Amino acid sequence: MTIPDTPVKSTADDGSPQSNGTNGQHREVEVQQRHRVVIRFAGDSGDGMQLTGDRFTSEAAAFGNDLATQPNFPAEIRAPQGTLPGVSSFQLHFADYDILTPGDRPDVLVAMNPAALKANLADLPLGGILIANSDDFSKRNLTKVGYTANPLEDESLSAYTVYSVQMATLAQGALAETGLSKKDAERSKNMFALGLLCWMYHRPTEGTERFLREKFSRRPDLAEANILAFRAGWNYGETTEAFAVTYEVAAAKLKVGTYRQITGNTALAYGIVAAGQQSGLPVFLGSYPITPASDILHELSKHKAFGVTTFQAEDEISGIGSAIGAAFGGALGVTTTSGPGISLKSEATGLAVALELPLLVIDVQRGGPSTGLPTKTEQSDLLQAMYGRNGESPLPIIAPQSPGDCFDAAIEATRLAVTYRTPVMILSDGSLANGSEPWKVPDVADLPVIEPKFATAPNATDGSGEFWPYLRDDDTLARPWAVPGTAGLEHRIGGLEKADGKGSISYDPENHERMVRLRQAKIDGIAVPDMDVDDPSAAADTLVLGWGSTYGPIAAAVRRLRAAGESIAQAHLRHLNPFPSNLGAVLKRYDKVVIPEMNLGQLATLIRAKYLVDAHSYNQVNGMPFKAEQLATALKEAIDG
Repeated sequence: MTIPDTPVKSTADDGSPQSNGTNGQHREVEVQQRHRVVIRFAGDSGDGMQLTGDRFTSEAAAFGNDLATQPNFPAEIRAPQGTLPGVSSFQLHFADYDILTPGDRPDVLVAMNPAALKANLADLPLGGILIANSDDFSKRNLTKVGYTANPLEDESLSAYTVYSVQMATLAQGALAETGLSKKDAERSKNMFALGLLCWMYHRPTEGTERFLREKFSRRPDLAEANILAFRAGWNYGETTEAFAVTYEVAAAKLKVGTYRQITGNTALAYGIVAAGQQSGLPVFLGSYPITPASDILHELSKHKAFGVTTFQAEDEISGIGSAIGAAFGGALGVTTTSGPGISLKSEATGLAVALELPLLVIDVQRGGPSTGLPTKTEQSDLLQAMYGRNGESPLPIIAPQSPGDCFDAAIEATRLAVTYRTPVMILSDGSLANGSEPWKVPDVADLPVIEPKFATAPNATDGSGEFWPYLRDDDTLARPWAVPGTAGLEHRIGGLEKADGKGSISYDPENHERMVRLRQAKIDGIAVPDMDVDDPSAAADTLVLGWGSTYGPIAAAVRRLRAAGESIAQAHLRHLNPFPSNLGAVLKRYDKVVIPEMNLGQLATLIRAKYLVDAHSYNQVNGMPFKAEQLATALKEAIDG
């Protein structure tokens, strides 16, 4: 921990004075231990809340806490300032043990203006800490969101622990000698808030100062201004009499290894890079930017040294078309999008099914239909992934369960795509894409080797010496993958139905039926791991079944119920097509099956149809992840019948 322009003294864990400086200024501050804390930074979309939250998260990760985050921001690039639709927030849950969610409710709410307070106060529990930037609680800003009086000055917030801080004024004062304009100085108030919270929770600070110098390397004056504001917030906590308590959250006991903070989109990008290296294939990404998938394109564009080519296409159809072309040419073709883009890509995805070429189609789901809720999360594309193409066009579907798991999902999807010669769809979502957690960096030696097994010689079975592009492998039913230009392997593929084996265009009814059934059998025959069931008592009557990002809230809810003495089993699906072979047997072991989904029951529909199980849906489509408390209540009701 560095800082002090104004060093002071605080009390150590045993109550004795602990010096933080040498300039003679002293103030005793009580230090309380906490196992976990949830902090939410909220303000106008121009207040830098995402940056502030991300920096606090980085310091928590560097300190060694387990953590989970939940960014939440408007769809508009610049919503009207000071209004409820313009509120942006970042929630961080950090702890000294393994956690599963970003937290249901904040223990601390940092509100930079009245709109942020009004939009988030309902989530702050009674007795919770509210730190408000009083400078922005002007009559005009209060009126914008319907406050008739200043809540920081009346008794309406008496049920909370309120700290009213003039963040903008104090930041401006700290920067008075820098020569920055009043407007530019005021913009650093988010760094003041970050400094205050770093002091309050004993967070490291070196990383933030280093980050600011790197971020503003072309504007050293801005870098130093933000650092001054950051230090001013830290020193304000040290010197003001308002804050008599600070808090410590010890590092978590994680498995031995090298860790880094990672978001789901970054993990997907790294997984694609690793898959290219493990398969020996060049990676080609053809993508049209769309929220919340765009960061995969941004990240992959940085990794040309690993044989990655990125193409920002003019539209969704061009994106997938270019990726299919790359796959035909012998590369690992990848295309990324969100819900509306999957609709636009549906015809070309069907073409990839007919061509039987390796392709990754990544759908970072968001609220729909149409443009819907671009910055909010949902799980409403499952049935589209299963059936959203004309004709019988099956493909494997994989859903990661956490931000870090996106890395493994990308490698597994590549393995299936290359081994079985098929497009594979990855269903991520907004909460995984933007959320973050500590990720144990894997050892390259532990990653699976993916063998493309390109065709190298003619394969005709009639002695003609020709190359037949649809002659199938006995084990996988995959057709051979021949790189164009390979001597003797000239062939034709396309969207018209092909004759089995030879690959010539065929309108024969019997051949079409055979090809349709072969393509389906290839997907049905994919070997996926059996599903694990978490049932410690081996006597539970109720099974909660989830997929995708519901894993964290479900697991947290199950923890709560078991701590209260309830017996309940949990299972989670990564492979959604085909399902694990033991799924039917698992479902039949339980009297009740509950499936929480952020849609209106899409997995439940598939489970009922395939296994004739009376699965009960618990659904939410409000653009936000489930809360553990909410799920625990619903599951308790299911247990009790």
